[in-house]
Amino acid sequence: MKKRLAFVLAVLMCLVFALPGCSTKKTTSSGKLDLNTKSVSEITAGAKKEGKVVSVGMPDSWANWGLTWQGLKSDYGIDHSDTDMSSAEELNMFLTEKNSPTKDIGDVGFGFTSTAISQDVVQGYKTSYWDKVPAWAKGKDGKWMIAYTGVTTFIFNNKFGTAPKSWADVRAGKYTLTIGDVVGGATGQANVLATAYAFGGSIDNLEPAFTFWKEMAKAGRIDKGDILLNRIQAGEVQCGVTWSYNALTYRDKTPNYKFTVFVPSDGSVLSGYASVINKYAPHPYAAALAREYIFSDKGQTNLAKAGAIPTRTDFKVPQSVQDATIPSSEYKNAHPITDLDKYTAACKTISTRWQNEVIPLMK
Repeated sequence: MKKRLAFVLAVLMCLVFALPGCSTKKTTSSGKLDLNTKSVSEITAGAKKEGKVVSVGMPDSWANWGLTWQGLKSDYGIDHSDTDMSSAEELNMFLTEKNSPTKDIGDVGFGFTSTAISQDVVQGYKTSYWDKVPAWAKGKDGKWMIAYTGVTTFIFNNKFGTAPKSWADVRAGKYTLTIGDVVGGATGQANVLATAYAFGGSIDNLEPAFTFWKEMAKAGRIDKGDILLNRIQAGEVQCGVTWSYNALTYRDKTPNYKFTVFVPSDGSVLSGYASVINKYAPHPYAAALAREYIFSDKGQTNLAKAGAIPTRTDFKVPQSVQDATIPSSEYKNAHPITDLDKYTAACKTISTRWQNEVIPLMK
């Protein structure tokens, strides 16, 4: 009983007088730790001590992240958990949780990297592969880094008819389209941009895209749900539009249906997602090690196996992996997105116009 009373009194003294060594708060990096001053061995040692990494928007089924998390566990003993969410939600969580953070790392669309910087919710880590990553695919001091890109791709459930090979085919069809969150999601916004190219527009001329999508909305052909693996497995998605690496993963994980996966011939974009490390990460070393692993040969291979296109200029995708994914000939006409300012502006316009012009027409 005396030991119990002594313990209770000690806790009360810590709470009331804030005695040294009695802090009850979880230690976070709070932006004070400069990961770029640490060697890979120091990052690794720190990560092993932390023992876990918590991500947002990086589920096992997206871009083969599952294999990467397995690799971190088997090679370094790092446990992992994830909460799936859109790019906008990820950054908002970093911001709202800053006084009591629970997340370490996220994966946001290229167009959201500007938001990450303006909100000041990320910290830098350049990785040992920094010089092997193109300038357009990395932010100052490593506050964001794109490890992979993908192309706009159809995943069509064959039970609903003839699979489309172009957006023109889609326009002539009767099935519903599932394109994801356009207001706050990078995938949905890129899908809308792809249709601008398909119907004669561009990143500077979105009008053809909105003509098409308003037509689809009036016809009741836009699925209000998100494009998720569980919905595809349940047969709820007739024609989904997502990134190449997701389309292949969704197809391979849904044996109860037959799908046609195809890059639209008349309009697709090639863009990437950037890893962002929470400025307030409770496990900053583990987050940095996760990024280091993602850019390693193992990490880049994992991404390529899902159909993603690794960004490291010195990395060559094994031929056996290339043969098992979408042929490069299918996306040779895809429009690469490398101008961050222009893409960010286009995505903001797409988000606003979708809210104001398309959603009100959706049945």
